[in-house]
Amino acid sequence: MSEREDFLRVAGPAREAAAELAPLPRAAKDAALHAVADALVANAAEIVKVNAQDVARARDNGISEYMIDRLSLDEGRIAAIADAVRQVAALPDPVGETVRGTVLPNGLELRQIRVPMGVVGIIYEGRPNVTVDAAALCLKSGNAALLRGSSSAYESNSVLVRVMQDALRGTDVPANAVQLVPGTSRESVKHLMRARGLVDVLIPRGGASLINSVVEESTVPVIETGVGNCAVYVDADADLDMAIDILINAKTQRPSVCNAAETLLVHEGVADAFLPRALEALRAEGVTVHGDERVRSYSGDVVEATEDDYRAEYLSLDIAARVVDSLDEAARHIRTYGSGHTEAIVTNSQRAARRFVATVDSAAIMVNASTRFTDGEEFGFGAEIGISTQKLHARGPMGLPELTSTKYVVTGDGQIRA
Repeated sequence: MSEREDFLRVAGPAREAAAELAPLPRAAKDAALHAVADALVANAAEIVKVNAQDVARARDNGISEYMIDRLSLDEGRIAAIADAVRQVAALPDPVGETVRGTVLPNGLELRQIRVPMGVVGIIYEGRPNVTVDAAALCLKSGNAALLRGSSSAYESNSVLVRVMQDALRGTDVPANAVQLVPGTSRESVKHLMRARGLVDVLIPRGGASLINSVVEESTVPVIETGVGNCAVYVDADADLDMAIDILINAKTQRPSVCNAAETLLVHEGVADAFLPRALEALRAEGVTVHGDERVRSYSGDVVEATEDDYRAEYLSLDIAARVVDSLDEAARHIRTYGSGHTEAIVTNSQRAARRFVATVDSAAIMVNASTRFTDGEEFGFGAEIGISTQKLHARGPMGLPELTSTKYVVTGDGQIRA
């Protein structure tokens, strides 16, 4: 059987399952999610055993310990994944929600309601927890999930999907609503990216190269997520103690995630007072600063910044820094080099804050707060499928409502158009 035929063997049933899943009430979906959570815990020993094979293979292939940690599962992590599924079950169901409604002059009742998208394809890197998280979010929002993780986690993803499917067979949710795209080759990814008519939307989760590849090569509509070159701008009217706290938290609290700060912009009016303190605080946390000539003048530890540094999503203890002449220059820098994810301004000036919010076009703007707060759970949305940096229907943290589309329902009593 060819890889194309293998793909169609799962994509076709997923399409049929999406039609069965869409009209199910919340109670049926929630019961299915609880069954999945219970099955994950009950099968934890088997999942850990299979995952150990992926981990051993990754070590043999020289994968970094950081990536191996993301790949690894133990019974504690599986219990946490199961708890996350139960949390998704507890979230409000967006399907059927009325977005807007009115009665037209001719007496027609018009309602715009949320409906599932259909089949959602998820392409992601070596984190098997995403397999379950994505499936749970898709099921709750009434969508079938076609999952394509990395080859390094293929055996782990396979057993997780099998456990979830077995659990679903005892519920009203069709087991085929969760499918793993077979194969580990590049071609198997391409089949998913080019399955227009079978797949309604693709969501890539991972680094810049993965996301760019999906965006450029897919014929299926893509919701672009994840890449975060986030900036912290310290304004002329900033509280400098607050600015230090926000900068250190945004950069070092968890540097390997997309909402960590990668760029520091400092107004020249506070550079002399702020930068010596900031550079020392960053050095104490082990952060390497890549700075322009003005930043380098404050410390011999600062390395020279390149154009690539200002565009970088480091995901490490590195940060690019620059002194700017004005808020508008900071905004221009962000427009030139930023990824449209999250930017922060530290200022005591309401006027400056309003102008920054108006002129910086990113999915999230933090005023006197860390960039690390751009997160579905932190925003109170519950779990998220990713953080969208595009400008279509979903922007910022994508919770359950962002996994729906809408349809119009028009109810009349015999009206005809003249």
